[in-house]
This record gives sequence, structure tokens and C-alpha cells, in this order.
Amino acid sequence: MQFSTLARRTLLALAAAPLLIGSAFAQAWPTKPLKLVVPFPPGGPTDTASRIVGQKLGERLKQPVVVENKAGASGSIAAQQLLKTPGDGYTLMMLATPTLLAPHLYKKAGYDTTKDFVPVATVYDLPIVVVVNPALMPTVTDLQRLVTHAKAQPGQLNYTSSGVGSFGHLSMELLKQLGQFNMEHVPYKGGVPAITDTLGGQVPMMYADLVAALPHIQTGRLRAIAVGSPQRVGVIPNVPTIAEQGFKGFDAVSWGGLMAPPGTPKDVVQRISTEVKAILAEKEVQDKLLNAGAIANYQAPDQMAKRVTGDYTKWGQVIRDKGISFE
Repeated sequence: MQFSTLARRTLLALAAAPLLIGSAFAQAWPTKPLKLVVPFPPGGPTDTASRIVGQKLGERLKQPVVVENKAGASGSIAAQQLLKTPGDGYTLMMLATPTLLAPHLYKKAGYDTTKDFVPVATVYDLPIVVVVNPALMPTVTDLQRLVTHAKAQPGQLNYTSSGVGSFGHLSMELLKQLGQFNMEHVPYKGGVPAITDTLGGQVPMMYADLVAALPHIQTGRLRAIAVGSPQRVGVIPNVPTIAEQGFKGFDAVSWGGLMAPPGTPKDVVQRISTEVKAILAEKEVQDKLLNAGAIANYQAPDQMAKRVTGDYTKWGQVIRDKGISFE
């Protein structure tokens, strides 16, 4: 009987040990600098947002957060690296929509966004906008007129985006599918050359990141006719959403959020998420993100997980339907 009681106590102690160790680790954490991997080159909205939030997170944790840019293959190279990183709470990655969707586009992406990582917190939304060159399309002042224009010239009208498989490309393909009209995609290698040629008249319209298009919308060189988000965007409040213009429920928002490697302690994930929530509530941070073309948007780990799964499924279907892929 004594042995049985002793054995039972020992088993209970062993079962509780991981919880105690995890709790002790979380209380001591962090004891050294953190690394925040950005899956794109310096200077873009994902990089800028990462540096803004990373600096603030470092201040709150009293440990530096070092940003490391690791670009390539829509961010899948960085994601592969994160997958192999120990889940010790000292490495994060700023997941962006192209990286979320890369496994649908690259056969050798090497990860499943919905299963292989630990969601921590969403950080920002990147609005995208349909713009036309008003000199080439003077009568196209809203989305319905664009659809009418496209249906009158089936297959003759072109649009551009920042590249094959870019979020602008996928969003326009979904819009074409829902609206039952046809336009030819002219992909560019990046948003800057695509915007430049839209301004120059080589292509008449583009589905663009708002941050790239906004200066030209403000000067009148481009006309914004619709935004892809469910709500209007504050910096262009007079531009209606796609949903308002006959495409009920249309929702196309590129976004970014923090992911951790598998095995990262839950207490550490919750601590980072709580700090990010406080950071994004600061007016100064919101303004800095807005200047970078991003809108602060915090979501907790469980909400982020649902968003990852939802977008992975929704846009994966579009990619398969349209046969979009890279080797």
C-alpha cells in the first residue's frame, strides 16, 4: 500500500514537472536578445512594420529584438528556416500573405502554414486597391463600369500586378471569376515597375498595394475605383469597397502577423501576444504603420490561427482553379 501511494505521488510529480518547468522558463524569459525574421528585403511594408513593432517589443521585454531579412521564394526560404529553429521563445517570423500562400505556389515550399507554426498575433493589414489610368480609361469611374468595359472587349483589356501569384493577381482573378468577365494579366517583377507602367500607359489598370498607389491617387495620375477590404480605408474614404459595388461579401486583405517555431511555450506566446496588443494600441505606432501603408490590427493567437486557415483555404482554391504555380 505504501509503495502504491509513493508510486502514485511520483507519477503525479513527474506529470506536473513539465508544467512547472514551462512556468519557470516563462517567468525567467527573456534572458537574451530575440530575433525577428522578415521574409522580404529591407524597405517594404512588411520590413518597416516589423522594425516598428520589433523596437517597441524590445523596449517592453527589456531585450533587443534584432530584425533579420531573409528574402526569397515569396518568403518560403525564411519559413523553412523558422521550421528548423528551436521553439525556445527567442525567434519569431513576420508572416505575410505571400508566405502564407507559398505552399500552394511552390512545390518545394517545404511547410504547411496551417500546421507547422505557432500563431502569436496579427500585426497589420495592407489594403489593396483597384486603380486605373484616367487618361486611358476616362469613363471608368467605378467597378461596374470597369466590368461593363471588360465585357464589351472580352480578352482585350489588360491589367497588371506586382507578379504572378501576388495578392493583387489572386484578388483580381477572384473578382473576374465572380463577375464573369475576362482581362489578361500582365505580371511585373515588383510593385514599382508595375505602377510605373500603369502611370506611363503601357497597361491601363492595376490591382495595387495602397502604399504604392496612394501618392499617385492623391495627385490624380491614378484613379482609385475600389478597395478590396470589407470596410473603406481611412486615407481614401470616398473610394467604395468592392463589396459595396455588387460583389457582396468580397474580402481581399493582405496582412502580416507574428509566427513562432513549433514547440514554443504557450506562456511565452501569450506574453508576446499581450505585449503586441499593447503596442498596437499606441497612437504613435498606429501612425507609423499608416505612414508605411499598413493599418494596425491585433488579433490573438486563436483568432490568427483561424485567419491563417481561412485564407490558406480560400486563396488556395483560387490558385488551383486558375492553375497558378511556380516550379
